[in-house]
Amino acid sequence: MLKTFLFFLLVMLVAGSALGDVSVGFRIGPPPPPRVIVQPAAPGLGYIWVEGYWYPAGHRYRWHDGYWTRPPYEGYHWIAPRYEGERYFGGYWDGSRGRFEHNHRWDRDRDRDNREHDRH
Repeated sequence: MLKTFLFFLLVMLVAGSALGDVSVGFRIGPPPPPRVIVQPAAPGLGYIWVEGYWYPAGHRYRWHDGYWTRPPYEGYHWIAPRYEGERYFGGYWDGSRGRFEHNHRWDRDRDRDNREHDRH
């Protein structure tokens, strides 16, 4: 019995390497429509409004409220998340230093806009 199992395991490993990469995924469909809210006044100069958006979290979407924030570098602009076809593309900052990924940990930091975000 053990020899049969090991033989089967070996066959599966050889077949898997012969077929190349194997990918397993899941689909959760498009996100719900955006929520409609009233945009509050800017807290000061240099702030950019990031519209609220849905983002995938596990097997469902979570809503991320819109907020005012400062870009990671001067001159950067926000590229909003989007859903095209069956793929989700997360939002990010873009500018002269290249793409700067959005980090949801910043959003839990209430003082996120009063500190430098790695400006090296």
